[in-house]
Amino acid sequence: MIVANRKDIRELRAMVEPYKRVLIVGCGTCVTVCLAVEVDECTLERQCDAAFFEPLCETIAPYDAILSLACGVGVQEMAVQFPDKAVLPGLNTQFMGTLEDQGIWAERCLGCGDCRLAEFGAVCPITRCAKRLFNGPCGGSREGRCEVSDDLPCAWQLIYDRMKTLGQLDRLKAIAPIMDWSRGIDGGPRRVVREDQRITLPPASGGIVPASTRILKPET
Repeated sequence: MIVANRKDIRELRAMVEPYKRVLIVGCGTCVTVCLAVEVDECTLERQCDAAFFEPLCETIAPYDAILSLACGVGVQEMAVQFPDKAVLPGLNTQFMGTLEDQGIWAERCLGCGDCRLAEFGAVCPITRCAKRLFNGPCGGSREGRCEVSDDLPCAWQLIYDRMKTLGQLDRLKAIAPIMDWSRGIDGGPRRVVREDQRITLPPASGGIVPASTRILKPET
């Protein structure tokens, strides 16, 4: 899930102050689960998908601004769908994570674009190791805890324990190849194209993709 925190009420008041009528739009999926939002005014199933915006089209007309209680993706899609309305973020998007304990969400994925979980027993060293090490621990951990913080489990201890349980410790002797960071965020926004799933023609721009957007075609 995408995890987010509620913005401070003072920041929210400052954002909406210039507008006379503001519609608060909630998101019924990820950020609702992590208790970042309680909304009665209007809730869409997902704000990150244009297919779910139809119920809002008639409601939105009288309002000057939209306070979106979705992740950053939903806020930006809302602005695309309603270009003549001010769209304000009600949350601070944190990361992709999981419910670790009641009221505690932990980061699990950075969206690096080159998933290597199969090599490490489904424990991600990119996200869960403070140093993003690929070929074993740094040597600074103690009793299974990371030297960065006693509250942080050592990712490589988790990897070792997992691979031992699976009877695959021998796999850790192999040198892990260098990470393909070109699939990450450093090269600008990413776009995945599945030609077998497309049913509409490219936009009126002639299908030209801006230079700042990289197309990542799924490997076959």
